[in-house]
Amino acid sequence: MAKYIAQIIVLGGQIIGKAFTRALKQEIAASQEAAKRAGGGQQGQNRAAANLRTGMTLEEAQDILNVTKLDPAEVQKNYEHLFQVNDKAKGGSFYLQSKVFRAKERIDQELKAQKPPETEKTDPGTQPEK
Repeated sequence: MAKYIAQIIVLGGQIIGKAFTRALKQEIAASQEAAKRAGGGQQGQNRAAANLRTGMTLEEAQDILNVTKLDPAEVQKNYEHLFQVNDKAKGGSFYLQSKVFRAKERIDQELKAQKPPETEKTDPGTQPEK
């Protein structure tokens, strides 16, 4: 009897291990594909890293907040509405509220990445060092 239970446990462990390995390989392939779609290079790597950090793609975040373009005013308006509607105190879902928050966080990261870096202003009376 104990022998059969041990075999079941070992087989179950092997099945779970294989499933985990397969899921990990699929996740790596999906992130690499997302990096390719994002234009590859440094921009694609940044987008793939942001996807992994927040746990969602930019497209998923846009679907959650119901926005088609990255307009900060529209994103903020939809975020505030959805966040309030899903407030647990008002009978909403904490899970949905957290998804709305993560979607806003992901879009904010993308907007920050799209903003051109500010160039340093030098005093017109001084020469930059060479």
